[in-house]
Amino acid sequence: MGSQYPLEVGGQDFRIDLLFYHLKLRCFVVIDLKMGAFQPEDSGKMNFYLSAVDDLLRHPDDKPTIGLVLCRTKNRIVAEYALRDISKPLGISEFRYLEQLPEDLKGTLPTIEELEAELDTPLP
Repeated sequence: MGSQYPLEVGGQDFRIDLLFYHLKLRCFVVIDLKMGAFQPEDSGKMNFYLSAVDDLLRHPDDKPTIGLVLCRTKNRIVAEYALRDISKPLGISEFRYLEQLPEDLKGTLPTIEELEAELDTPLP
């Protein structure tokens, strides 16, 4: 659906880093990108985005929105405590650089430069 997807909630403007619609799962997927380590408040922000997308964008026939926080590093125990009582589908994952991918996958994925160029492309 786009990068820096605009969302107005309660008269305030918010931007979702990446918003997708998964055709097979029939649900929205919200991705929040973090350049640093996962922090507990990141799960609260994602929970907010999931609630807003479910309320404002989701069709009644769609499945609940899925959230993914991609961060440079995560502490498993901190992530576990941050997600323990959240009932929405939300995950936390460290992102990997292309240099760390297995050789057989390197040619099949876009480069960092290609991803950045795509994210910088204005929405129609």
